[in-house]
Amino acid sequence: MTSSPHLAFGRNQIAFERNDSAVDPARRDEILANPGFGTHFTDHMFTSTWAAGTGWHDAAVKPYGPFSVDPATSVLHYAQEIFEGLKAYRHQDGSVWTFRPHSNAERFQRSAARMALPELPTLDFLAAIEALVSTDVEWVPGGGETSLYVRPFMFASEVFLGVRPAKEITFCVIASPAGPYFSSGVKPVDIWLSEDFTRAAPGGTGAAKCGGNYAASLVAQQEAIANECDQVAFLDAVDHSAVEELGGMNLFFVYTDGAIVTPELTGSILEGVTRSAVIDLADELGHKVDERRFTVQEWREGVAGKDIAEVFACGTAAVLTPVGSLKWRGGEVSSDGAEAPVTMQIRDRLLDIQYGRVPDSRRWMHRLV
Repeated sequence: MTSSPHLAFGRNQIAFERNDSAVDPARRDEILANPGFGTHFTDHMFTSTWAAGTGWHDAAVKPYGPFSVDPATSVLHYAQEIFEGLKAYRHQDGSVWTFRPHSNAERFQRSAARMALPELPTLDFLAAIEALVSTDVEWVPGGGETSLYVRPFMFASEVFLGVRPAKEITFCVIASPAGPYFSSGVKPVDIWLSEDFTRAAPGGTGAAKCGGNYAASLVAQQEAIANECDQVAFLDAVDHSAVEELGGMNLFFVYTDGAIVTPELTGSILEGVTRSAVIDLADELGHKVDERRFTVQEWREGVAGKDIAEVFACGTAAVLTPVGSLKWRGGEVSSDGAEAPVTMQIRDRLLDIQYGRVPDSRRWMHRLV
């Protein structure tokens, strides 16, 4: 291994080991022409280990490959882990940027605190991403809505069977080229209302980006698929009337007078980075966003009575996507997701910023390469 002369992680330089079995450039170009999402991975990954009493050490960019995991590794039994998701975008001049990574770093810290994991400093979070993306920059696609999806994650790697915070933690960053979420254009999605399952409860882990939240949502997602829906919407765990979020996206409701409502953050809803940007951009475009408790009855009656003109969901992967219908046992309401002018206006503005097509007045973009 050699050390990077430019990037440090904590008090030490990041070591570097080149992958001698890297994907052939011709094969890489073939992958980048149609990358899909989350199925192909770059040649390298970033890793570092934390130990109680000594902190972070052994930071390195190394060949992408499997972990050697003991059967008694703590995360396999107690699910002490968190992750993040962000994208790297290639601009027209060839430079590579990411969107609001400081917000992802801060959410990663909040998730770590909730899951009794060490809080990774923002500068180290950014350094790990920069080290990996600069090494595998040829994997960043260009053109259309393509990007490099970056996945930082942290897990309890101590070999120990006991219910307590682990004393050894592994942090890793991997990356995967991504095509447009909607390969044939943006299409409205149908939503199934979960009436039997909740995603999170007061005092729970809903505001943390941890795998357990997603695992708990999968049975409801199965139900959605069985009812010919694309996604599932969850209600609050107390009285099962307030809309919270989808399995992996935040929700917004656009009224005919141009006002927009989104469920308020209660501690059981994940604070999306895209959600925050949408609120700012909507205001810039003349649409005041009201963050408040929003009931499923308001959703049903608002769409049925034509007071709600559009419903959309947002997240890193899909950016913004219109919602076509809400279905539940014994009922359905549909909005005109095919048009969705406000949704598409905000979506286009956000993408223009991310791909460098308009000035970044808020300084949301962070250059990686």
